Amino acid sequence: QEQPQESGGGLVQAGGSLRLSCIVSARTLHSEAMGWFRQAPGKEREFVAGLSWSTANAKYGDSVKGRFFISRDYTTNAVHVQMNNLTPEDTAVYYCNAINYNGAFAIGPWGQGTQVTVSS
Repeated sequence: QEQPQESGGGLVQAGGSLRLSCIVSARTLHSEAMGWFRQAPGKEREFVAGLSWSTANAKYGDSVKGRFFISRDYTTNAVHVQMNNLTPEDTAVYYCNAINYNGAFAIGPWGQGTQVTVSS
C-alpha cells in the first residue's frame, strides 16, 4: 500500500493559519475514512481529525475542535485540513492516514509527515 504524501507545513505565528494536504493512492481512497494525526516531540501520536467517506461526517480531537476543519477534494486524491488560530501547542509533525472512523485509529502505512511550527 502506498504511503500518503503530506505537504503544506511550515512556520507560522500564533493566531495564524495553515492548510495541510495529503495525496493518497486510489486504493487508499477505498478505505472507510481518512484522518489526520500529529506527533509533538516527546509525545505520543494523537488523533486530530477524521472524515467518513460514506456519511461525510467529520470528527475532531478535543484540542482542535472549532479551529481545524477536514475536507476532501473529490476531483483529486487529496484530503486537506484547514488549521486556524494556531497556537504553539499545535507544533508537531502532522500525518494523514486511512482510518477506522469510529475508533479514530490509523489502518494504513505512515508517510513522512509535514512539520508545523507555531511561534509565540
